Amino acid sequence: MNWTVDTLSTLTPFIISLCIGLLIGLERERNPSARAGLRTFALVALSGCLSALIAGQLNAPWLVGAGWLVLGGMMIANYFRSPDADDPGTTTITAIVVCYGLGVIVWLGHQQLAVTLAILTTVLLYFKPELRGASQRLDRRDILSILQFAVLSLVILPVLPDQGFGPFEAINPRQMWWMVVLISGLSLAGYAALRLAGQRNGTLLTGLLGGIASSTATTLTFSRHAKEDPSLIPQAALIILLANWALLLRLSIIVAIITPALFTEALWILGGGLLVGLVPLIWLWRQLGRHAAPPNLDIKNPAEIIPALTFGALYGIILLAAAWLADYAGTQGIYVLAAVSGLTDLDAIALSSLRLANLGSITPDTVFNILLIALCANMFFKASLAWGIGRWALIRRVAPGYLIVIAGLSIGRML
Repeated sequence: MNWTVDTLSTLTPFIISLCIGLLIGLERERNPSARAGLRTFALVALSGCLSALIAGQLNAPWLVGAGWLVLGGMMIANYFRSPDADDPGTTTITAIVVCYGLGVIVWLGHQQLAVTLAILTTVLLYFKPELRGASQRLDRRDILSILQFAVLSLVILPVLPDQGFGPFEAINPRQMWWMVVLISGLSLAGYAALRLAGQRNGTLLTGLLGGIASSTATTLTFSRHAKEDPSLIPQAALIILLANWALLLRLSIIVAIITPALFTEALWILGGGLLVGLVPLIWLWRQLGRHAAPPNLDIKNPAEIIPALTFGALYGIILLAAAWLADYAGTQGIYVLAAVSGLTDLDAIALSSLRLANLGSITPDTVFNILLIALCANMFFKASLAWGIGRWALIRRVAPGYLIVIAGLSIGRML
């Protein structure tokens, strides 16, 4: 047989389909109760690819759907004929249907999409115990908040108008709501990870995830713990500074998403703070030694509707104020706003400045100055919380860390 380029190009989708079936089948083969394994899934993926080829040649797209129904019906009949109380077969049947569909789209030219979906399918099948354990650790309120986040991002966001309104046309409903979704999503990710992984897994995890969820809430909570139990002061100091370090990481992600063009320059500032911020963290970690697990960190779920609406309103107000100050009072007025807003809510002023930079209302240099001022104000506020609640025993451990990070941010700004 003479192999030509056309022959090889025709054979390639079948090879990819075979690999996809083997990948998913490999996971099912490990499950003793599953009625399908390596060979079955490989043949199913090949069947999908072959049915798509035949349907195209005969101009009969219904053949693809017919094959889908036949395969699904065969698997369902198999489980009905020999029922297994431990494995009703729904997962394997669904995986068979998905595998057949992946074979179809491989022939249709979506090889990369098919491979990606095959990997995700295998991950979902493999991590069944972990996913079940995660769902059991979430309570009713957590699940409700996740559903509320889905409404915020998938229901409300797409229907909002994408145009400017109001003074300076600064209020864009879709852009504003996208910021709400972004901040709620980042906070929810940290909150969910903290809930799923458990704070008992360690001080470092509590500080990092607590900082992603809410660095201010983390500072407030562990300042109280340090006041109530002086033996927790070393742990509290490390967790508070870790949360502040995670805040810089979170802000870097926000800049990368909102204004990618400014990310490289912003990374000089934020990267400077992140780099030098490791010094006090390493020192405190070595001083901490072996300690018991940290106490519970009580953070309100950030994806609830009321907090999201509150942040949206605050963001809109600060955006309008920043636009007005940029027009009438110049950059000095915005810097004052950054200092005041950054005390309690860094996200709102950071997003507002990035939005105005996208509109061309302020220059990149002004954005970087705003971020630096807001970060310094935010650290001052959290240091005040630590001193006001935890007193001298806590602030003497925390303040040097804040000052070192501020120095790193300032050096990065000058570079």
